[in-house]
Amino acid sequence: MRRVFSLIVASLLACGFAEQTLAASPGQLQILWIDTEGGAATLIVTPAGESVLIDTGNPGVRDADRIVKVATRDAGVKRIDHLITTHYHRDHFGGAATLSKLIPIGHVYDNGNFEGMPEKPDQPYLSFACEKRSVIHPGSTIELKQLDGAPPVRMLCLATRQAFIKPDEVDARDNREIGSQHRPKDRDGSDNANSVVMLLAFGGFRFFDAGDLTWNQEVRLVHPYDLVGPVDVYQVTHHGLDASNNPVVLRTIKPTVAIMNNGHTKGCAPDVFADLKETSSVKAIYQVHKNLRPDGAMANAPDEFIANHTAADKCEGHPIILTVDKDAANYTVSLPSRNHQATYKTRTVQYP
Repeated sequence: MRRVFSLIVASLLACGFAEQTLAASPGQLQILWIDTEGGAATLIVTPAGESVLIDTGNPGVRDADRIVKVATRDAGVKRIDHLITTHYHRDHFGGAATLSKLIPIGHVYDNGNFEGMPEKPDQPYLSFACEKRSVIHPGSTIELKQLDGAPPVRMLCLATRQAFIKPDEVDARDNREIGSQHRPKDRDGSDNANSVVMLLAFGGFRFFDAGDLTWNQEVRLVHPYDLVGPVDVYQVTHHGLDASNNPVVLRTIKPTVAIMNNGHTKGCAPDVFADLKETSSVKAIYQVHKNLRPDGAMANAPDEFIANHTAADKCEGHPIILTVDKDAANYTVSLPSRNHQATYKTRTVQYP
């Protein structure tokens, strides 16, 4: 009988039962990075249990299935209350239509139609089932439920369509002195430059996600005024490509943890990885994928900080899971696939 019980436990563990223990408890904030093989899908679950999904990965079943699996199994949510599409590239909006057939979607926020838009979403994206659609603007906030007794939670749009929130809306500090460190690059005429930039705050904890915003637009977040302020966690912009991740931004917002949604050959550029390592505030760099290109020796975190280690055709799509304590004083990054957990202290910054 004891042997049968042991076999049952082993079977549950093999099926991922152990990962279910990583779901947040009521009052905690959780952020989950879903492996979309070099695309983007970041799921946020608030202390009140609302879900916010930023981007939906690539077209087809694979990424939508992975989003639903992580949402229901790891995060314990049964619907996507809010969906933010950062820009109209297929690795960011492509999974939405299929996802809507697998899980209910509430309020969708995106750039709508705007003058001079370089790329447009396809018809399946424009017509998928949801409860409401809104165009997001700099200064827009996602209306989130607050939990009694918990620190406040807030999601603020800092920029989109190459327009930025006004300095007086965030009590921004003068940061003109850093302008001499900026080295412009060639203009990016793609929709990356129109990416939605979001700042999530839970008490003093702060998380920054700029989609695929590119180099010359990024600098406008921190010069001549710092519109962001210090952050705890930095989602490495544009999958870690060197068309983004301006070091002037890194030196200004001073993240403690960087998390990169790269693919096994996409993103995680050596120059970006070097800049992250040289940013004195950064204590840890996490990757959704190990960089399997020949330059991987120069651009990879230690294996325990990388969720997936194989090419896409053999990948099991393991997530990275971050959980913020109920008092927002500490947060823990977990990689179930590597049996890794590390806890970091929140900087308790109340700006902006």
